[in-house]
Order: sequence, then structure tokens, then C-alpha cells
Amino acid sequence: MVSVIVPALNEEGNIGEFCRQFDEMQKKARVSYELVYVDDGSTDNTLKTIEAASKQYGFVIYATHQRNRGLTAALQTGFGISKGDIYVFWPADLQFKPEDIPTLVEPVLNGADICTGWKQGKYKKKFVSSVYNWFSRKLFNLKVHDLNAVKAFRKEVVERLFLRRDWHRYLIVLAADEGYHIEEVKIPLYERNWGQSKFSAFRIPVGVLDLLSVWFQVKLFKKPLLYFGFAGLMMFTMSFLVGIMAVYLRVVEHEGYRPLLYLVILLAGLGMGFFVMGFVLEVQTALKEEIGDLRMKLRKVLSDKNDSQRGA
Repeated sequence: MVSVIVPALNEEGNIGEFCRQFDEMQKKARVSYELVYVDDGSTDNTLKTIEAASKQYGFVIYATHQRNRGLTAALQTGFGISKGDIYVFWPADLQFKPEDIPTLVEPVLNGADICTGWKQGKYKKKFVSSVYNWFSRKLFNLKVHDLNAVKAFRKEVVERLFLRRDWHRYLIVLAADEGYHIEEVKIPLYERNWGQSKFSAFRIPVGVLDLLSVWFQVKLFKKPLLYFGFAGLMMFTMSFLVGIMAVYLRVVEHEGYRPLLYLVILLAGLGMGFFVMGFVLEVQTALKEEIGDLRMKLRKVLSDKNDSQRGA
């Protein structure tokens, strides 16, 4: 089964049409689908509209948040109630049509671990998106064109990954770092007919800072002592060379130059600081990996328990 997870925030005008189009799509599909709505603290009648849709369509299930918690939290809530082995992240605003869901899912059915959509069409934030995606490709050495669009992925992918707030944007990056097979397909993008975009200029600096945070997690935190230890060694080497110069000036040239002494102390202190930071991050990385292993084992135990209960 494929679980299509649709976070919804103030999208009451799109729910009915989305379900109608989804119904047409799933009747023609070669695999079974369920539609998983997550009302993320809507202040309009989104929840009531979803409840009505769940009574009309047997494939609709839903969960709700009392307040807006963001897309990542909404997706994680959706993962928790979904029954499928393949998850799909799909927006509720109908800028992506449900009829294109099988196109996104097909590569996963054929062996890929994750498939990301490449938006085709005109949209207001296209320039910002293109710059962000270009920078991401260079920073993480990725070949995909669009990191922040619809996605289909196997259940095991998100079971292995830890997603912090707003890190749904970096699912491709984190999956690539774990060695998962990633593919990309072109998905048409349409104009929004109802409601307002949730995008704001504030998300640009937040996205950049999150991007750097993910880069540190993926690159530096794998072997932190290697990077910080090297920096510390460079500081110690420079401190040693400056110290030799200071001694030469004092003993041979009979000239004392006190700022050199301060520079030696500064460089030596920086070197020690880098080494200490590297050791601390090594311990943190080891704890993070151990917690990740424990989380995986716990999820497996819970999954086996749920499977046995369904079998009973």
C-alpha cells in the first residue's frame, strides 16, 4: 500500500476537490492507496471538511494538531498513522495534481529508495528556489534538480533518519548521506486556485541557516576530531614557528617584541580549544549514533508487535 501524506493548514477550499481527484487516480492505479490528512492547527473549517471527506471516501484517514507545528511534525504524525510501505509527501493546495502521484511512485515500485519531483511550470519563488537548489547541489554533491518538492520514499528511509523541525526539506540530502538510491521525475506545477501560499521572505534566512546546520551534521559530525584536530594542529604549528621567531629576535638580535609572545599564547590557546572541541564532538557523535541504533531497534520491536496484533 502507498500512503499519501497531506499536511493541511487552512486549506478547506481544496479538500473536497483533492479527494475527488484522488479518488479518480486511485481507481486507475495498479497499487492500493490511502490518503492521510494531517490538519496542522488550521483556524478555518479544514478539519470539518476532512472529517466529512473521511465519511464519504473509505481511503481517507486523518490526524490533527491543536496548534500549528510545521510540516516536519505534520509528516511525522502522518508516518505514525499510515499503513503503507511507501510514503508520499504531497501538498494540499492542488498545485500538484493527484493524477501525477503514480508517476512519482513508479520509480520506488521499480527499486528506488526515494524519488523526488522536479517542478515543471512557473511559480513566484522560482528564482529563490533555483538558487537554493543550485547551492545545495554543489554543497552536498547531489544530481537532483529540486530538493523542496513532492517526494515518494520507502518506509525504511524515514525510520533510519532523524528529522528536526523544518528538516523535511533535506530528506534527499540525509537519504543520500545514508547511501539510499535516489531518482527524480518531472512533475507539473499548477496555479493555486484557492487559499494563500504559506511562503514568506522570513523562510529564506531560516532555510540558509538550516542548510548550513545540515552540512555540519552530514560532513563535520561524521569525524569531528579529524577536522577540528587538524585545525588545532595548524594552530600549534603556527604557535611553535612564531615562538621560534620570538626566541631568535630575543637571543640573536637582542630585540624583545612582546606582541609575538601574545600571538604565541593566542595560537596555542586556539589549538587547545580546537582539540577539546573535537574530542567533545566525538563523544556527542558516538552518543548520537548509539541513540540512532536504539531508535531503530525500538521501531522494529513496535513494528513487529503491530504486525502480530494485525495477524491476530
